Amino acid sequence: MASFKPTKILTYPKLGERVTEETLYWKNYKAPVQIKEFGAVTKIEFSPQPPHNYVVTASTRIQVYGAHSQEPLRSYSRFRDTAYGGSFRGDGKLLVAGSEEGLIRLFDIGGRVALRQFTGHTKAVHVTSFLSDGYRVLSGSDDLSCRVWDVASGAELSSYTEHSDYIRAATASKLNPDVFITGSYDHTLKVCDVRLGGSVMTLQHGHPVECVLLYPSEALLVSTGGRYVKVWDLLKGGQPLVSLKNHHKTVTCACLSTADNRLLTGSLDRHVKVYNSSYKVVHSFDYAASILSLALAPDDEMVAVGMANGVLSVRHRKHSEDKQEVVSRRRRGPAYRVFVKGKNYVPKQDDFLVSKTVKQHLQKHDRQLKSFQVSKALDTALETWRRVNKPEVTVAVMIELNRRGTLRNALAGRDEQSLTTLLNFLLKNVTDSRFSNILLMVADVIVDLYQQVVPQSPVVERLLQRLMELLGREAELQQELLQVLGILDTLFASLTPRKEATAPRGPPTIQGGPPAIQGGPLQAV
Repeated sequence: MASFKPTKILTYPKLGERVTEETLYWKNYKAPVQIKEFGAVTKIEFSPQPPHNYVVTASTRIQVYGAHSQEPLRSYSRFRDTAYGGSFRGDGKLLVAGSEEGLIRLFDIGGRVALRQFTGHTKAVHVTSFLSDGYRVLSGSDDLSCRVWDVASGAELSSYTEHSDYIRAATASKLNPDVFITGSYDHTLKVCDVRLGGSVMTLQHGHPVECVLLYPSEALLVSTGGRYVKVWDLLKGGQPLVSLKNHHKTVTCACLSTADNRLLTGSLDRHVKVYNSSYKVVHSFDYAASILSLALAPDDEMVAVGMANGVLSVRHRKHSEDKQEVVSRRRRGPAYRVFVKGKNYVPKQDDFLVSKTVKQHLQKHDRQLKSFQVSKALDTALETWRRVNKPEVTVAVMIELNRRGTLRNALAGRDEQSLTTLLNFLLKNVTDSRFSNILLMVADVIVDLYQQVVPQSPVVERLLQRLMELLGREAELQQELLQVLGILDTLFASLTPRKEATAPRGPPTIQGGPPAIQGGPLQAV
């Protein structure tokens, strides 16, 4: 006798969900690894050089982590007050950071004691970075000044005081070692040139600037602040290219992916949003707390997010070998006790191998279908829908009953309560295009079975009346859509290109007038 095959529950895509290559790419990350820091994580930056360790700035510590380490490889804790803006040099060998006390410290990645200490700012230094030549350090402070320092001597080379509020964002050009861009709470961005001793371009963001970012070509500049993410075209004199408002709280950080320069932004609304080249949101990551910092590894293998609650969240990209390892774990052999049992026994040639029957575990509705209790199987499927609100199981049981030819038997002989549950299920799901074929058949069978006794129950009569009204509205909508489709087909047919007749030269004629509709007046489909 053939074994019973369980009911196949079909999987349907969620309504409104579009599965694209972008979605699959950004979903291909593992569950986040969470590391607890000593305070709010205000800055994360990856080393440009392999193995792409990353530096985390939180509270009074700056810590360097490896790609897969949950404990810091190196920790710098010689700060008396809060540390800010830990950044790598281009070769990954030096590290610079500011602090609440106004000091800037320079560290060797292999040591623990500061190599240099730059003094001159009178208030907190939130922004530090290396210029692309690696011999100068850029800093921005709450004292409204931006300064450039010499790494070798520790001396101040130049100072700029063009902002009228705190400087909380800065980035240095990688193509020109003398160019850098600052962002301030005075709502402005300034493109500065060390050789000219000041700014060469001023852009109005319109909100306190939290982050500035240059594309690799350095033709485009990204600024974040308030709820807005703005992109500027520097080659056209700082012309605004696009303004995005996809977050509902302040956008605090941004970064770029190596693959196709996808833009990622983090916000206090606990979301990281991914934009494609057309600046449309293609994916979103959700987190448990407000996001203060965000970084993506140069090889896109890791996404690191720092939150206001002191949690560092790291996601690693999945690989094919990881999936194979998971499959191999699922297909492990028997338990250890199986190998221990009969260990000293040597099989003989005349021995018989008796295989153990594998017990089949079935769901409740499958057990009832196996014993031909079709009405109870349908009741169990409806109860599953009421409990977890997933109509897929109920629809799958109805399809199986119809395949067996027992759908009418399962729907017959029902009392008022069970019939009410069934009609509520139909009202909820009959207009869903994924289930409409089988549910319309079920509705037709119910009307055929109970049309004589419906007046005896006001509840069932009211539900059937609602079902008929719903189906009537749906039929009218379908009719209207078909009419619109017919009109569109006619319009598209009339717009097909025609051969232009040869005409004598004369004054130019206006092209592109209203198209002539071929075939006479439109008729309803």
